[in-house]
Amino acid sequence: MKLLRVHIISAKTCGGLLDGVDRSLRSPFSDYPSFDPLCLIGPNGAGKSQFLQMIAEIFQSVFYACIREEERIEGNPDLQFEIEYLIYPEDDQIPVRVRISREAVDRKRPPLIIQRRDEDEYEWIDCDLNTPETHTLLPHKVVGYTSGDNETLSLPFLVSRSGYADEVGRRALNAATRSQSVPDTRLMLIDYETHLEVLVANLLLGEASQRDKLLEEAKLQDLHSFRCIIQLAHQKKNKKQTRRKGIQLTDELETYIDQLQRCATCYTYDDETETYTFDYWINDEMRIAFRSFWGNALNLYSSFHKLAMLNDLVLSKKTRDRFRRDTRTRRFASRLPEPQDEDKVFRFERVRFRKKQAEDTKDQEVDYVSLSDGEHQLGQLLGTFCMLSSPNVLFLLDEPESHFNPQWRVKFISRILYLPTKDGDRREASRASRQDCLLTTHAPFIPSDMKRDKVFIFSKNEEGKIQIKNPDVETVGSTFDTIIEECFEVRPPISQRPRDKIEELMQSDNPEEIRAGIQGLGSSVEKVFLADHLRQVTNKDGV
Repeated sequence: MKLLRVHIISAKTCGGLLDGVDRSLRSPFSDYPSFDPLCLIGPNGAGKSQFLQMIAEIFQSVFYACIREEERIEGNPDLQFEIEYLIYPEDDQIPVRVRISREAVDRKRPPLIIQRRDEDEYEWIDCDLNTPETHTLLPHKVVGYTSGDNETLSLPFLVSRSGYADEVGRRALNAATRSQSVPDTRLMLIDYETHLEVLVANLLLGEASQRDKLLEEAKLQDLHSFRCIIQLAHQKKNKKQTRRKGIQLTDELETYIDQLQRCATCYTYDDETETYTFDYWINDEMRIAFRSFWGNALNLYSSFHKLAMLNDLVLSKKTRDRFRRDTRTRRFASRLPEPQDEDKVFRFERVRFRKKQAEDTKDQEVDYVSLSDGEHQLGQLLGTFCMLSSPNVLFLLDEPESHFNPQWRVKFISRILYLPTKDGDRREASRASRQDCLLTTHAPFIPSDMKRDKVFIFSKNEEGKIQIKNPDVETVGSTFDTIIEECFEVRPPISQRPRDKIEELMQSDNPEEIRAGIQGLGSSVEKVFLADHLRQVTNKDGV
């Protein structure tokens, strides 16, 4: 899919910051043969993260209206919007242009309207919300990524997660519904709490070329071993006559536990706490076993994540009710807290890797916790793109390179484009080219990899309203200082303290003072100007 236009008519989110924003992102008449992400850049508080959140909440409302068995809760029912995009239903070669809108009339709660464009007749055709044909016009997945506790983007995804956990609990307690699978939500959040789910799934079932890409910067060879623990009975045990003492499971989740047990190198079970401890030593036979049950990395990740979402059920009902209440009142500082590790239903432990060694040296093991945040983030991001190479996936990435060093930031877009998929690298793969990606940043590295029409500068005007524009200069290949000046109005691109010192010395007529100041400055264009000022002052004194 490719987003074309986003119009936020009215939203209670972020105090109406984005109300009235109407932004075209692409032309509906261009050909998009490659994976071409869009970059949102600008200062803090300019609305970039909120823009991503609005897109996620729009699609959450759409999924809730059309596929309620997947999306059980609507996080922002008062949101009014219009959105347009291109999508490829059922792998069709020709994309369909879709417009979805919801706008209030006479203060009544408005209906959701989905339309498809008939390009031959030049008209919009209304679609029935509940038909399979309409469902093919919706994104297959909306993937949110945040590198920290960013409630702005996370909220709609956390709402979906809590809805899933509650439904699992209800179905598991009812014998009539226990055997029914709980459908996945199409909203998929990747944050620091899911990093090991992503990485382990990819390193078990990803292709060898993908595994190499995930580990090359950390100079690791492969996954060596890991442990996962599933603990169902906690301090507050279930007093009812049920299959389990603690957390109740659907047959689907019971099957996942059985499969994890069958794949384990060894395992133990504590009947008192209903705790499974599975240990895995990774070799070719282990990968064959996992592949026989799950087939690919995305399916395995989904199983890990479904078990991990049960961690919400460990929290008290009071805590979960507070989250729902704060969600309805749009209080974004609130999120469901993470239980302590010893209380979690599902967690990983002792994740270790084989370190790359010379042929004549003994293999060494490296623990996951010894890796840097940047190495964690890179493996998680690349793993997410490895898992999801199918068409009609929308990625919303909030500061995805925040923990990277400058060398990694320079290579970030290239790493994604050249990431291997089963159809080739993402730059050329036809399936990956039918995806879309919006990402935010505060750094010039990503815009320097993109044409100016793919870069959107966010800022506020004097009235506090959001303004969005493309750069006036071509960004692809531009120097970083050019982009910083264009996107942040910072010129020169040096810190304020040396800038003030240079301006002070430019007003001085004392050669010795200027000369001493120059000796304490690093290289910059401004230092050259100051040196020229010194020559002028010296020549003047000489005269």
